[in-house]
Amino acid sequence: MMTGNSMIDAPMMMWAMGLFWVLLLTLMILGILALLKYLRT
Repeated sequence: MMTGNSMIDAPMMMWAMGLFWVLLLTLMILGILALLKYLRT
C-alpha cells in the first residue's frame, strides 16, 4: 500500500486512473448495449 504523501505528490496519477476507469466503464456499457441489440435481431 502506498503512503498518503506519494498520492498527494502525484495528482496526475489519480487523474489517469480516473480517466482509465471512466473509459473502461463506457466501453463496457457500449459493448453490453451492442450485444443486446445484436441479440434482439
